[in-house]
Amino acid sequence: MGEALWVGSLASPPAGEPAFVLPGAGWSLDHGSSLWRGPGLELPSPPPLEVTPVDAAALSLSREPVSREPIALEPIALDGAPVALAVAPVSVDLVADLDLVADLDLMAGSPDAVTDPAAGDPANPLAPMGRLAVAALRGARQVAGDPRVSGLLRAGPSVAAFIARSRERSAVAALDDTVVPVRATPGLALQAYLDELVIALFRHPELLPKEGDYAPAASDLEELHALFSWRGWLDQPDRYHRDPDPPGEVEVRHEHRQGLGFEHVSFTSGWEPEPGEPGRGRWLDHDANQTVHAWVSRVPGRHRRSWLVCAHGLGMGGNGAVDLRAFRAPQLARRGINVVAPVLPLHGPRASGRVRGEDLMTIDMVDSLHGVAQATWDLRRVIRWLRHHEGAEQIGVMGYSLGGLVAALVASLEDDLACVVAGIPVVDLPHLFRRHSPPHVARLARSYGVLGPSADDVHRVVSPLAMRCRVPFDRRFIFAGLADRMSTFGHARRLWLHWGQPAWATYAGGHVGFYWSGAVKRFVDDALSRSFARSPGIAA
Repeated sequence: MGEALWVGSLASPPAGEPAFVLPGAGWSLDHGSSLWRGPGLELPSPPPLEVTPVDAAALSLSREPVSREPIALEPIALDGAPVALAVAPVSVDLVADLDLVADLDLMAGSPDAVTDPAAGDPANPLAPMGRLAVAALRGARQVAGDPRVSGLLRAGPSVAAFIARSRERSAVAALDDTVVPVRATPGLALQAYLDELVIALFRHPELLPKEGDYAPAASDLEELHALFSWRGWLDQPDRYHRDPDPPGEVEVRHEHRQGLGFEHVSFTSGWEPEPGEPGRGRWLDHDANQTVHAWVSRVPGRHRRSWLVCAHGLGMGGNGAVDLRAFRAPQLARRGINVVAPVLPLHGPRASGRVRGEDLMTIDMVDSLHGVAQATWDLRRVIRWLRHHEGAEQIGVMGYSLGGLVAALVASLEDDLACVVAGIPVVDLPHLFRRHSPPHVARLARSYGVLGPSADDVHRVVSPLAMRCRVPFDRRFIFAGLADRMSTFGHARRLWLHWGQPAWATYAGGHVGFYWSGAVKRFVDDALSRSFARSPGIAA
């Protein structure tokens, strides 16, 4: 007999179905009668059962019953309905855990429980124990199904595998100058473990895609692939990006937060997906996202020649003082460098979701593509504002993590940049999604083709690996963490190889460990000194 469940509710039955039996109590319902029959009793039948078949393995609806044999009825609550019945062929035990919940509900005197009319008063001295057992069982189920918990449990084995792979790669470092040897110390393992814990905690169940999200995402991706192929953007991805004009009306107000004074600049973004692009309407529905916000730290006096445009990472953008300090704006101001940090799409004051960046990283990869494309446009528009309205003569770009991706893209589209610094950069969004998706999400994404070759193809338009860097070789800089488990060291290495192996620095730490790394600080200081050598206050 096939593995199938039947979920029944109080409604009208399909004609010609067999009798049902409620085991253990001797109760039965014959479709040809209007009576429930039990041991020594006959009761008027309630509204008879409507039976809907459900596949037990995939929990997906099917149209036909798999058996015409008698079927066992077991009590279960569904979606708050007062009574529902899960029905399984009597020859297989597919609902044992549901039986347990039902039995415990009965013990606890649950009003939702299906009770035997011969059982008498449901109130009993075991009710408190039953309620406690029900709560414990349901809590255990919820915890076991929480992807954060499974991620935490996998963190240790994942770090152990990372250390093992690092040792294998280090063994061939003497034969390959593109391999960075890794000294597997307890401190390195600890930082990798902390990254894995943060990744696990980001997997909130409410932020994960639902089963109904995959088919529309696959359809969007298929349409986008066809459009990009027709327009020639898969072969020439830089042509996807239009050149922005300088912003028109720019609003400037002064803010002071956490001991740091800065300017809050805002103007209209002006970026839209191309007409006909799937997801265009959904993207434009993010009203707050249509306004660019940027935090500006100026050098005291009139030193306005040198500027560094900084792109933050995922989840930042909500606090100007925090963002500017993350890029060491106060220290750079003392060296004669002005700093502007634009807020990336769907972050900070531009966010639509409950979590900053939530709507950017969805299973519909069209959203992430649009987000990165708009971020690149916005930074380029800031550059035009600096040149046309602020008198900037030298402009460099720097970014961390997701911002490193944006900075690298800007360096592939803009001429005359003083430098590009890509810190712990992401360079391949589909790979990042595949890497960090919980197993069940990855399986569904593969089955629908959401994270397959089509996703890799269309994301070429937002990949610096598919474009030529326009910044001179000696002013390209990259830094990366050897134990980075988020954007991963591998992403930074791929960019380093694509850019022709320019100057770079590595540190023995995780994703955000660069902030405390003296080696990275010295590396960035040297990079900026070499790139802005003509600015007042900057040593050559």
